[in-house]
Amino acid sequence: QYVAVVVLCSESQASGRFARRTLAFFIDLNSSRVFSCYCSYIDVSPVRALQSRWEALYSRSLARIPGEKRDEISRDSGYLLGIKRLRRLYCNVGIGFHIQVLPDGRITGVHNENRYSLLQISPVERGVVTLLGVRSGLFVAMNRRGKLYGSLYFNNECKFRENLLANNYNAYESMVYPRMYIGLSKNGKTKRGSRVSPAMTVTHFLPRI
Repeated sequence: QYVAVVVLCSESQASGRFARRTLAFFIDLNSSRVFSCYCSYIDVSPVRALQSRWEALYSRSLARIPGEKRDEISRDSGYLLGIKRLRRLYCNVGIGFHIQVLPDGRITGVHNENRYSLLQISPVERGVVTLLGVRSGLFVAMNRRGKLYGSLYFNNECKFRENLLANNYNAYESMVYPRMYIGLSKNGKTKRGSRVSPAMTVTHFLPRI
């Protein structure tokens, strides 16, 4: 009698494609000796691409659900309870701006997407997230005066409530300084958190993939 043992050894990336290496052993049960084995590589790039497309589809489908229902679904979903998202936050004010986190700690709006506008949105508790500039490595933070700045270290000023609005946009409220929101002016400059509210378009952001 013989038994086959299949082992997934590793996953590697080359030229933008992912492959999983699998080893198979055939064991003689009478002598407990391995008498043959082989190695195969399976291209799993299509699977990864499909997973990415499903995530995008879920996000876009969620955006079509009415505000109150979307809020209920989202707060119970993995999006706000454990899954980190790579997004750009777009504010439809003026000519339209994305939030960018610059290496010198400044946070501004930029019209065209760039490497500093890509953010990692990470949940820290139910409905509360952090916004990390992927390129700069700095967290979006808000001090007690409502001024935005880039923080090298995580602290309570880096926490924001992700409020889902009825118009399918999000508003980001400081966790430690309630009623202070992230906002951009019509020329792309950040606004003091104490001078804006969710009723103002300058605080409405659309997470873009």
